Amino acid sequence: MTRAHSTAHSDHDHSGHGHGAHGHSHAPKEFGRAFAIGVTLNLAFVIVEGLAGLASGSIALVADAGHNLSDVLGLLMAWAAYALSKRPASARYTYGLRGSSILAALFNAILLLIACGAIALGAIQRLFEPEPIQSGMMMAVAAVGIVINLGTALLFLRGGEDDLNIRGAFLHMAADAAVSAGVVVAGLIVAETGALWIDPAISIVIVAVIVIGTWGLFRDSLLMSLAGVPSRIDPAKVAARLGSLPGVTAVHHIHIWPTSTTETALTAHLVMPDLAEQDGFLVSTARLVRDEFNIGHATFQIERGRCADADCAEGASGDGRHDHDDDHGHDHGHHRGHHHH
Repeated sequence: MTRAHSTAHSDHDHSGHGHGAHGHSHAPKEFGRAFAIGVTLNLAFVIVEGLAGLASGSIALVADAGHNLSDVLGLLMAWAAYALSKRPASARYTYGLRGSSILAALFNAILLLIACGAIALGAIQRLFEPEPIQSGMMMAVAAVGIVINLGTALLFLRGGEDDLNIRGAFLHMAADAAVSAGVVVAGLIVAETGALWIDPAISIVIVAVIVIGTWGLFRDSLLMSLAGVPSRIDPAKVAARLGSLPGVTAVHHIHIWPTSTTETALTAHLVMPDLAEQDGFLVSTARLVRDEFNIGHATFQIERGRCADADCAEGASGDGRHDHDDDHGHDHGHHRGHHHH
């Protein structure tokens, strides 16, 4: 079904944009700079932390440097997706490459979960075989880590509400700031008490916190990559709202799916036996779903309603013939309300 729809939408970028362009909640433009600063700072920190770890004999610092390297990769991936999502649509990629932001959010979540597994494993081994550490060096380097990670996270704070890809970058950096803070606290306690188990114990607590935070990102990005309705939209409400429009006697074949981490598309068949003027209705309905549900790409197919009984019921239950039909009627549906029954 999704394949069929990507063809159905092939010329949508030209037909729908007149009224759809305002509905795209594009993230603020300056995230390119945020990514550049974040990558540069974190790469420098990885080098310093790795060298300090080797110098102080602290395996914790070396491990954390490895973990921070995964962040640089996560940031680079989110940055690439952010840049790709700005590219215009082509004949082959009719929505442009905005969907790459969904993949980057998914990969970022997976990377974070893998990093958490690695840290937890190291911490559990440490619990059973405690080793002496140079807590002073460890705390000093980790303190620098807090500043860098927190600073980078704040660069992405504002975009996180609207954009899952930016939220992934923010979570990744905030998680690291938490890890660094944990290392400082652990260093302090170890220096005061000499209790070596504190270091790995705090690491495990931090990992648990990160996993809880990352799970939502993983779930949302997986849902989006499978073309699921974005979690902020209630499909039943959208159907009810369209069904409540004057002149609409039935609604079927509703499909709602994300085209990127910030943009959503919708197609629907509206049965309207008495509609006189179609273009005005199509434009105002597209504006309505944009304003009320933040769906920027909407395509409606108007049907006269001879099918409102048996035929529609058959089609709405997902019979294949109707969906194939669908493809040919879709593009015209946007402007002319072409009906093929």
